[in-house]
Amino acid sequence: MSANPIPPLHLYSVPSDPEAAASRELPKRERPRTAWTADQLMAADFPEPKWAVPGILAEGVNLLAGPPKVGKSWLSLGLALAVAAGGHAFDTLSVDGGPVLYLALEDTPRRLQTRMRKILGGQPAPAGLTLVTECPPFPQGGSDAIANWLERNPDARMVVIDVFAKMRGPAPQGVSAYDADYVAVGYAKRIADHYGIAVVLVHHVRKAGSDDFLTEVSGTNGIAGAADATLVLKRARGQADGILHVTGRDVDEAEYALQFQAASGAWQMLDGPVTDHTIGDTRAAILRHVRNNPGVRPRDVVAALPDIDADTVRRYCSRMAEAGQLTKDAAGRYYPDTPPPEVSQVSDCPITATDLHEQTGHPQTPGVRLSDSNDGRSAR
Repeated sequence: MSANPIPPLHLYSVPSDPEAAASRELPKRERPRTAWTADQLMAADFPEPKWAVPGILAEGVNLLAGPPKVGKSWLSLGLALAVAAGGHAFDTLSVDGGPVLYLALEDTPRRLQTRMRKILGGQPAPAGLTLVTECPPFPQGGSDAIANWLERNPDARMVVIDVFAKMRGPAPQGVSAYDADYVAVGYAKRIADHYGIAVVLVHHVRKAGSDDFLTEVSGTNGIAGAADATLVLKRARGQADGILHVTGRDVDEAEYALQFQAASGAWQMLDGPVTDHTIGDTRAAILRHVRNNPGVRPRDVVAALPDIDADTVRRYCSRMAEAGQLTKDAAGRYYPDTPPPEVSQVSDCPITATDLHEQTGHPQTPGVRLSDSNDGRSAR
């Protein structure tokens, strides 16, 4: 028998007075400390953030955005199943199990059943996942409904709201669009901070693309600004079906190449750097060889990759250098997308730290060792 309480037929009861419901506070808990002297703060011992998905989804508000039909709902449902069961997110990352609330506000029960049947692939469905297809907006009873579920499930690890637009409610009167967006996300943040869980808001991106994925989030900067982390799922070319861009206050900025398995409805994380999976097979092969053998010339690549003719290798190496996927030194050697080492004008070989150490006649540091110059810089 499951230890999780059996959910009611509805997550909420329609409040008789919506204005009173909007003004109600969350259930009382011990108020966390909010002021310290500097020495007290430095001496304090704080627990590490709780992760729903290690390295990707931490406690707090996580905004998951992407264009329509890119697979956000498949991804969020797959993560909810993995966390509720204590399995593997993206078929790769081990997660601790715990109750999950999934608000699928654009789906029907039949559609959810069909998707879960495909994702589970015959495995039993986790009793710790509560699925809801209807909930009022945050200011009209939605916050209370979610809080009541979290009170009944004190070990909950995640709440997924798909989609955020269904829960944000009407904008307050007389405020700017930025402030309205900030307030809307603020409802979710209060819940996340109060209960110490990850809240995932599924959202959309603008039609116009951008080099900065944060600017693609639909709405004003108030949405991404109020969230603790932003994840943007974008379509990709090459072997990957999507790139998950992640940044936030408690997560390191990173990119992950993902592949969608249509047969199982699951998003899988691909091994290696994103660039290995977002370029064509020929470029990927060249990039892998250069990464494993920095400083090679095109003829070396040709010898290592006999299936690619010499002209193609030379042409692709040149184009990849122009695109910033490779770098090329003055001697014609290729390196991964990091600056190549300086080449000696005498021997045509890369200059090492030892070489620099012996160059006592260097015009900028005459007769000074590297260790001395470092000491001098640190003393300034």
